[in-house]
Amino acid sequence: MSLFKSYHVQPILDRRKTHTRRKGKKRWNVGAVHQAKTEMFGEPFARLLIRSVQQQMLGEITDVDAFREGYNDVFSYIEAWNEIYGEDAWEPFEEVWDIGFELVEEAPE
Repeated sequence: MSLFKSYHVQPILDRRKTHTRRKGKKRWNVGAVHQAKTEMFGEPFARLLIRSVQQQMLGEITDVDAFREGYNDVFSYIEAWNEIYGEDAWEPFEEVWDIGFELVEEAPE
């Protein structure tokens, strides 16, 4: 299972958001299918096939990467990161997981 903010649902369903960066231990494996949810105990809104998993420093993100994350540019992505993880959470040298995924199924309404 992978949790997303509610404002990420539509970009995922529209196949515009195809990557996510996460802190912590590696919990994703290429080829695995994850339920995508907005709440831990909520209903899934989609199933996602993990296409790539790599570790990188947060500050290595480019505008192309930010676009794959569903944002217009790195600046917008940094603002979102700080909103999600807390004010001033952006640490360019922090190692994070870059997970590439593909929408394989939308949850039935």
